Amino acid sequence: MNNTTAVLLMAYGTPRSTEEILPYYTDIRRGRVPTDEQLADLTARYDAIGGISPLAARTEAQRDALQQALNERSPGEFHVQLGLKHAHPMIEETVNDIAQQGIKKIIAIVLAPHFSSYSIGQYVGRAKAAAELHNIEVIGIESWAIEPAFVNFLASDMAAKKAQLPARTRVLFTAHSLPQRIIDGGDPYPHELHATATAVANSIGLREGDDWAIAWQSAGRTPEPWIGPDILDVIDDIAANKQADAVLVSACGFVADHLEVLYDLDIEAQHRADSHGLAFARTACVNDNPLVMAALADRVIAASAT
Repeated sequence: MNNTTAVLLMAYGTPRSTEEILPYYTDIRRGRVPTDEQLADLTARYDAIGGISPLAARTEAQRDALQQALNERSPGEFHVQLGLKHAHPMIEETVNDIAQQGIKKIIAIVLAPHFSSYSIGQYVGRAKAAAELHNIEVIGIESWAIEPAFVNFLASDMAAKKAQLPARTRVLFTAHSLPQRIIDGGDPYPHELHATATAVANSIGLREGDDWAIAWQSAGRTPEPWIGPDILDVIDDIAANKQADAVLVSACGFVADHLEVLYDLDIEAQHRADSHGLAFARTACVNDNPLVMAALADRVIAASAT
């Protein structure tokens, strides 16, 4: 038996090359192969941000930063491994590897701050199902929406970016939209996002409604309704009602630079703001910020002690 505690750091995953886009997209679509038109559209989006997403490298950097923070606090006690939802190594593959090492305890944490049964719930559920086959204990960290280091990171960059914009700037906190049916079932996801937004805004003196609002982005292209309002519609409304001269977006639902940030915001939302004559800026993503990764390490250690 290996007394090391495994840390299963879970993330969405991304293709590492253009050849991986098709299998990745097929997995997202639950095994349904995309049409040629759908595949071409996604490939074009990757081309627009440089050919491929930096998410794989960002996620690996986050893993390394978390491992370093854990080593500094508890040398030799934790081993961090990635488990991905839609790319290799898949969550189940990593759990199987952990089992092969003889490890009997996993702390599962997702690189997403806001709990939803549709996201973090699924990640942790998959980890537990795979671990049960090996009699491995799994302790899940379900939310870090108001982790002080995370809030401080967002607030600091927001204050700096806002100082460079016109006085009449509207702040928009965004996260990935989800199907409306998930929220109608009582999922706490919108409340989680609101908690982050409120904590950040309060720390720099912004008032909800007057100075900031929540918008959703990157909704799936499916027939069913997804939660809104969509950020592009919000930008249109801000311009139509002359509510502001600038828009500052905090994509606080995402913790790494990837397609939904670099394309959906930096290209699409920027273009929409430009079309209305609105200044546009975006706060930085956490990526492998050492203070935030250290805070997550502290949460891992606390969870392991329970």
